[in-house]
Amino acid sequence: MIGGFIVQGSQTKGGIVRVLGPALTQYGVPNAMENLTLELHDSSGALIAHNDNWRHTIIGFDQVGEIRDSGYAASDGLESAITAQLPAGNYTAIVRGINDTTGVALLKVYDLDELALE
Repeated sequence: MIGGFIVQGSQTKGGIVRVLGPALTQYGVPNAMENLTLELHDSSGALIAHNDNWRHTIIGFDQVGEIRDSGYAASDGLESAITAQLPAGNYTAIVRGINDTTGVALLKVYDLDELALE
């Protein structure tokens, strides 16, 4: 799965990109992806971050606490998440199944700075 999003404005924004697969089964979603990875790329295609299993996220620093504190930590450890400080621009998130597996997944992007203001 490939999803794109745009960060607007002149300020760098804190965000979280997460993808759900196994947790979807509790909502009756058939064929949910069982184990997945997440990549985040900038507008030039350069890899910013990669994650497999959000509870083991180390991208320059240990992100597990930051993911947990965001309120958007997935219930299943096989799901993936990345937090990042992103300057304005276009971004692409790529979701892949481990060992080329396929299935249904849900990709979400949250502006953590915007949420902090509410």
